[in-house]
Amino acid sequence: MTAKEYLEQARYLDQMIDSKFMEAESLRSLATKVTATYSDTPHTTTPDNHRLEKILTSIADLENEIDEDIDRFVTLKKEIKDVIGEVKNVKFRTLLEMRYLSQMTWEQIAVKLGYDLRYTHKIHGRALQKISVPEEKRH
Repeated sequence: MTAKEYLEQARYLDQMIDSKFMEAESLRSLATKVTATYSDTPHTTTPDNHRLEKILTSIADLENEIDEDIDRFVTLKKEIKDVIGEVKNVKFRTLLEMRYLSQMTWEQIAVKLGYDLRYTHKIHGRALQKISVPEEKRH
């Protein structure tokens, strides 16, 4: 795993958590719409009386996954913060923290640091060379 791949893990895990939150919200919305239907018309199919139960079980399972992902996210961010903290050059460390811990865009970083965008990318490349990916993450 490259330094960049290692540092980007937190961003992707955060996006995955957000996606699961949206999925859970969608299931909650669906659960509020589940109602019994009464009609004089005979049904040709058997109604699913356990539909709400299935949705609520799915929500509970998804919330457990989200909790586990959040725990991993917190641990990973701490680990990444420690790795970035080992970079001696303050300019490099600041840029890496802005990008990978604060999840700022390149444009935001360039403005905040007072650099043009191209120079920001150049500094980023140099900063990545100073990152020591933990041994267990290299494979």
